[in-house]
Amino acid sequence: MDDAREAWTLKVVSSIHKVPAANWDACAGVGTPHHNPFVRHAFFSALEDSGSVDAEAGWRPQHVVLEDGKGRVLACAPLYLKSHSYGEYVFDWGWAEAYQRAGGRYYPKLQCAVPFTPVTGPRLMVRGDVDAATSADLQRTLLAGMVELAQRLKVSSLHVTFPTAPEAELMTDAGLLPRLGEQYHWKNECYASFDDFLGALSSRKRKTIRREREVANSAGITISTLTGADITPRHWDAFFAFYMNTSDRKWGQAYLTREFFDLLGQRLGDAVVLIMGEKDGQLVCGALNLMGGDTLFGRNWGTVVDAPMLHFEVCYYRAIDFAIARGLAWVEAGAQGQHKIQRGYLPRPTYSAHWIADPAFKAAVARFLDQEREAVTEEIEALAEAGPYRHVTIIP
Repeated sequence: MDDAREAWTLKVVSSIHKVPAANWDACAGVGTPHHNPFVRHAFFSALEDSGSVDAEAGWRPQHVVLEDGKGRVLACAPLYLKSHSYGEYVFDWGWAEAYQRAGGRYYPKLQCAVPFTPVTGPRLMVRGDVDAATSADLQRTLLAGMVELAQRLKVSSLHVTFPTAPEAELMTDAGLLPRLGEQYHWKNECYASFDDFLGALSSRKRKTIRREREVANSAGITISTLTGADITPRHWDAFFAFYMNTSDRKWGQAYLTREFFDLLGQRLGDAVVLIMGEKDGQLVCGALNLMGGDTLFGRNWGTVVDAPMLHFEVCYYRAIDFAIARGLAWVEAGAQGQHKIQRGYLPRPTYSAHWIADPAFKAAVARFLDQEREAVTEEIEALAEAGPYRHVTIIP
């Protein structure tokens, strides 16, 4: 093992295309029961090739790749040199402001993440055909390489957002500061139908959801769930308009280009689940989801009509319908939104890990994170108890 480790070579590449797709995907777990579509080579390439991610956008690729002595890719991590904190969903604006007020320079920083995607998934990705001990060694080597890169570049910090729980634990053991967050996910308890799911809820919540679905489906809007070749340029044109409308209202800017959605459909068509609403021959709303091995991931929503309960139907309830029909274990409906709880989506912890170069600043952030973790833990427990289910469920 030691001889093999001595032959490992760590590389930093400026584009996902410098890593063959088959090699990257072998580390990303493509084809495994729990694979995550957002870490596939196709997703990163769609971001880069569409111009959604590049130096001009403030996301300069610095992907880290670990090879053996024969040049075979053993492990990799998506990494970016960033000049801002947009599109991350683990907010560090306060840290940046405080550090800069104290005379420091917070940007640029390194970010290990899937851009614009608050979805938990592997970040220190290792080939699936290595044993557990070697896998852990490879992950630690990747992480050490990222820290060394941060030191060489003299950046303020390195941030790993939405890693898996085991990865977060490994990073904490390596000295990174752990941060706890929360999202709202729906768990499929082997339900045979949507009514079967409703049977697990309290009577009042069950009636509320039925009423919401009735209202949404009485607005004269035909809602369809589209996958693969059923999704045409017409659908992407409409969905991009919805996306831009939502971006203008919520953030004032859009992260993704129109070309990205075409490339997504071409390269990840097997994973795309587009739920669209049509009225009088016009597409009026839509929700973009990606399907992994056991999870449906909700990503973007938009509409050009004001119809009561339509958002809940298209984003949450139709996603549950799809998950039950496909036998998926989870629906992750995106970041934020306590209103999801009363619709069956319960709080679940998310993680991030942070390396900070300045010792004094690191100590201040560590104190903040200690207090924040305690508050988040208490909130997750309280929200789970206030959920709609007849029996309290806390999702690990």
